[in-house]
Amino acid sequence: MLYRSILTTYLKPLWHRSLFLLILLLVGIGLRLLNPQVLAAFIDTAIAGAALSRLMQLALLFLGIALATQLLTIVETYLAADVGLRATNRLRTDLALHCLRLDMSFHNTQTPGALIERIDGDVSQLNNFLSRFAIDVLGNGIFTIGVFIALFRINWRVGGVAIAFVFLLLFTLNQIGSIVVPYFQAERASSATLFGFLEERLSGTEDVRSSGASAYTLHRLYERSQDLFPKFVKAHSLGLGLFSAWSILFTIGKGVMLGVSIVLFLSNALTIGTVYLIYRYIELLEQPIQQVGRQVQDLQQAGASLIRIGELFATQSKIQDGGQATLPSGSLSVSFENVAFRYAIPEGEGKMGKGELSPSSSNEIQPDWVLRDISFSLPPGTVLGLIGRTGSGKTTIARLLLRLYDSTQGTISLGEINLLDTPLATVRERVGMVTQEIQLFHASVRDNLTLFEPSIADDRIQEAITEVGLGDWYRSLPNGLDTLLAPGGSGLSAGQAQLLAFVRVFLKNPSLVILDEASSRLDPATEQLLERAVDRLLVGRTAIVIAHRLTTVKRADRIMILEKGRCIESGQREELASNPDSRFAQLLQMGWEDALV
Repeated sequence: MLYRSILTTYLKPLWHRSLFLLILLLVGIGLRLLNPQVLAAFIDTAIAGAALSRLMQLALLFLGIALATQLLTIVETYLAADVGLRATNRLRTDLALHCLRLDMSFHNTQTPGALIERIDGDVSQLNNFLSRFAIDVLGNGIFTIGVFIALFRINWRVGGVAIAFVFLLLFTLNQIGSIVVPYFQAERASSATLFGFLEERLSGTEDVRSSGASAYTLHRLYERSQDLFPKFVKAHSLGLGLFSAWSILFTIGKGVMLGVSIVLFLSNALTIGTVYLIYRYIELLEQPIQQVGRQVQDLQQAGASLIRIGELFATQSKIQDGGQATLPSGSLSVSFENVAFRYAIPEGEGKMGKGELSPSSSNEIQPDWVLRDISFSLPPGTVLGLIGRTGSGKTTIARLLLRLYDSTQGTISLGEINLLDTPLATVRERVGMVTQEIQLFHASVRDNLTLFEPSIADDRIQEAITEVGLGDWYRSLPNGLDTLLAPGGSGLSAGQAQLLAFVRVFLKNPSLVILDEASSRLDPATEQLLERAVDRLLVGRTAIVIAHRLTTVKRADRIMILEKGRCIESGQREELASNPDSRFAQLLQMGWEDALV
């Protein structure tokens, strides 16, 4: 069913190319069946003492058919590769898009390297399956039937032995072929683990080298390679062993057929040319059988890859996008009503532990609650300063507002509309966020700032760059907006990278802005530039400012302090600052940074 689904989905749009490929294949089959008969006629004609001109005609016809067959093979090979690459590229694109749509609970359990291996490595294994398998199976089936018909026309006994011989091989193929699939599946999984390990360690090269962990990293690489090696050898050895077994059976069958032909020749039932014709037809059957053997080996690998691809496609996001509500224009109000949240954990990790808000009949471990009974209301255009120690739940609130996760309990609303009733695309469009960790791509400045959105005009990009104080930096670029940034943003200071992230938010023009530790990496001079840009950004917008430092929330209208996932204090900033009994006033007196460590 999975094979049929893949073929239908990704080869059906290429039906015209596949049809042309099939026509070429059928013409080639006809020529391959015709050529041995020409040569058999040549042999019998020569033995009969026919004229030289007749022999020359048969020889030229044989050479012409052979040349035409080779030319058709070249065109057929090109078309097959074209169909395979087009189909696998579509499959690769769909698989990548599916992964991008999965929620963070999935991505938190997968390394980028493992996903690359599944999206690219597994799909690459299907290239030959999509380009050749269906065509070869059909073509070889038609060719085999043609050989059977030709052999039956020669002698029914010869045809009967040939059919019995081929069906014995196909039965063996069908019975034994499925044995190898689990071994290839294990090999693909181990390969994905190795790629995931390499991606993580290579991306952290600076930390690995500075901490003296190179030897440990190499040891772990050796362990993963050691795990992959026997699985690779076992899978490919079994695949090759099955193919070798089929080759031995074919050689035995060819000897039996030759023996039957000799007996019939000695009884004057066949001419020497016909004996050659039978032998040549049996030889011609070897190529289809070998191709089927290779295709079965490819199918074994493709089967393992298809299983893994099917599992990935079957993985569904826990974030369901079914909302149709429209958010009001302008700045948005924010409301949390009795919101609680905890992150999901991998399945099957034991029994229930602490952290339950209420009893449950489940025997599985439940993680601790990251947020507990959070309720607040933020009018449009208000700036909320969110304060708390690391791990208190500040960033989780931001993630819930972006619907990177859905709350476990309670209701979150934007513009007085339940977040679950709002389309995901609308939420991501109306809510902008700047984090401390900035992801910059090996792409042009334009693409990095617009995130590959071509509709944003260059004038608007340049205006936003100037607005955050990066005008001098921009004018120093050799190719302006077309200048390529180095991978990971190397060559840029932390402050420049942070300011580029603010340019993205300016271009997005959101109704709700979330600044998560946005200025904690900046030097004083750059922070002054940023402060002026933030002042302009927050005009007419609702904002949530998450920080450890007083300077970051000095523009807040309201303050909310989190501790261990609970709101321990909330109110107007000025009122809390003037109340000596408030936690906020105590933080101001104790020293902001020291009190929150």
